[in-house]
Amino acid sequence: MIKPFHKLSSKLVSILLAFFCVALTAISLTLYVSWQLEGGAAAINDAGSERMRSYRLAYLLTYNIHFGLDQVSMEGELEREMAAFEKTLTDLEQGDPSRPLLLPKDEGVRRQMASLRQEWREHIRPLLEGVLTSRDAEVRRRLLKEIRPSVENFVGMVNGLVLSVERDNADKTGLLRSIQLGLVMLAVLGTVILLFLMYLLIIRPATKLQEGIQRMAGEDFSVRVPVESRDEFGALALGFNRMADHLEGLYNTLEQRVEAKTHSLEEKNQELALLYEITAFLNEPAAVEDICRRFIRRVMVQFAAQGGAVRLVDAKSQKIHLVVTEGLSEVFARKESCLNMGECLCGGAASTQTPAFFDLMQPTEMKLMYNCRDEGYRLVSVFTIRVKKRLIGIFNLYFHKARGFTPMEVQLLETVGQHLGAAIEGQRLVSREKEMAISEERNLLAQELHDSIAQGLAFLNIQIQMLEESLRKGNEREVTEGLSHIREGVQESYDDVRELLVHFRTRVHQADLEGAIRGTLEKFEGQTGIKTTLSVSGTGTPLDTSNETQALHIVQEALSNVRKHAGASAVTVEISRHGDCAISVRDNGRGFNPDLQPGDSHVGISIMKERAHRIGGQLEILSTPGAGTEIRLTLSKLQKEAA
Repeated sequence: MIKPFHKLSSKLVSILLAFFCVALTAISLTLYVSWQLEGGAAAINDAGSERMRSYRLAYLLTYNIHFGLDQVSMEGELEREMAAFEKTLTDLEQGDPSRPLLLPKDEGVRRQMASLRQEWREHIRPLLEGVLTSRDAEVRRRLLKEIRPSVENFVGMVNGLVLSVERDNADKTGLLRSIQLGLVMLAVLGTVILLFLMYLLIIRPATKLQEGIQRMAGEDFSVRVPVESRDEFGALALGFNRMADHLEGLYNTLEQRVEAKTHSLEEKNQELALLYEITAFLNEPAAVEDICRRFIRRVMVQFAAQGGAVRLVDAKSQKIHLVVTEGLSEVFARKESCLNMGECLCGGAASTQTPAFFDLMQPTEMKLMYNCRDEGYRLVSVFTIRVKKRLIGIFNLYFHKARGFTPMEVQLLETVGQHLGAAIEGQRLVSREKEMAISEERNLLAQELHDSIAQGLAFLNIQIQMLEESLRKGNEREVTEGLSHIREGVQESYDDVRELLVHFRTRVHQADLEGAIRGTLEKFEGQTGIKTTLSVSGTGTPLDTSNETQALHIVQEALSNVRKHAGASAVTVEISRHGDCAISVRDNGRGFNPDLQPGDSHVGISIMKERAHRIGGQLEILSTPGAGTEIRLTLSKLQKEAA
């Protein structure tokens, strides 16, 4: 920070104040000398007036004696003149600053003034008063004769005083001219000094800074500005030099920094490529083992590792199972196929759920199996595999030589570990979803088998038992009827099996629900002889393929119920896509009362409701005894989006 007395503004103000004080002093001195000259001139005038009054007094007395003027009027005139003479002498002696009037402070002038005052008091005034007070004419003439030389002597003394004052004024006039000449010289010299100081304090530092900036603009970073002061320009010079040092350092290390930045960008690009590649193949459908193998191979290439392994944690038993290995022997895989949580290096890192690095050549308090060292590795690194902060496994990188991991590398490995965890969890969810879908489909198949083939086989079993009883009794008529019933049951079971095979072989391809239903109706009409009609209206958004498959199964189940129970001669299927998607299957059969229908008598109805519920639809059964039946499936737009 610049000290106050070092600031440029302080210096400039100080210089200007100094010149102002010098100029003010010189001007004040000229004013004072001029004032003294004016006072001396007034003193010369008053002293000259004293000469005139001296002659006037002598004249009045002489004129009065020769011409006999009135004594009273003469005395009054003489007294007025004497009073004025006395006042002028007093003014000359004491001075009057207001006029101004003052005698020079010269000692000779003061002595002359004292002699003049003494001459007036001791000789001139007594003679004048004697003439005025005397009544004898002869005495008055005698006194008048004495007055004349005294007045001439007095006037001579006044002249001497005037000459002394004039000489003093002449000296002061010369002094005034000298002072004025000095002011002229001071103005010239001051201007030169001010210009020099301005050049020294402002122009030269600014010029050097400008030259430095121009040289720096020409990429001459070696330029430095000399620091010649501690003011603002000195601070600017220091700042300029620091900036020049910084720029020179930057310029000299530019190549190294560019190389370092390029290397950093290459590392970033490699990291991004690793993330992109891992994310790409992790999103592909594959088995967990294949995902883990591709993952560890790619990570090994990225970090130049000589070995790698992926281990997954069993949530129930808390065992760590070895899934895949790279660069490790089968002996190693057998020995470490299953680890306990906290066991050896990997188990310990899994228990703490933090990345860990182990130099196998360094002593440690942990109980180790040293299988890694037996494989010829020096460094083992362990990183976690997580899903939503939940540990599901770890992966290892093995190195023959010791190496360090930067925080960015650790973060990258943790990130790819999270991606691997998400992929593994996704595959597990897909497997569970498939298992659930298969389980549900098997349940529906079991229900359909129970509703059709199982019941038919139970009926056949009863008929066979009855046939055996008739054979034992030898009742040929009952045997014939039993065989007829068995033949009908076998045929019905055969038809049910064919229908189920047709149902589960039928698939919806490329969102062609209408085509699949049309094919189903053609097969149904060919097998049963029941007339079928398909009506399609609207052009709404098609259903999802899985939802259309479920809708097709509902239509097939409705047609199966028509074949088994309706006794109909015609079936109409309508598909409406006006906003909502609606599918109805309507027959002209015998119908039934849905409210009185027992829950276990028609498993097909419950199956259709389960399928509708699965895709977020609504199933309605509209039937009246003797007036046919209508099965209506409705999927609203919101239900379709939710499904």
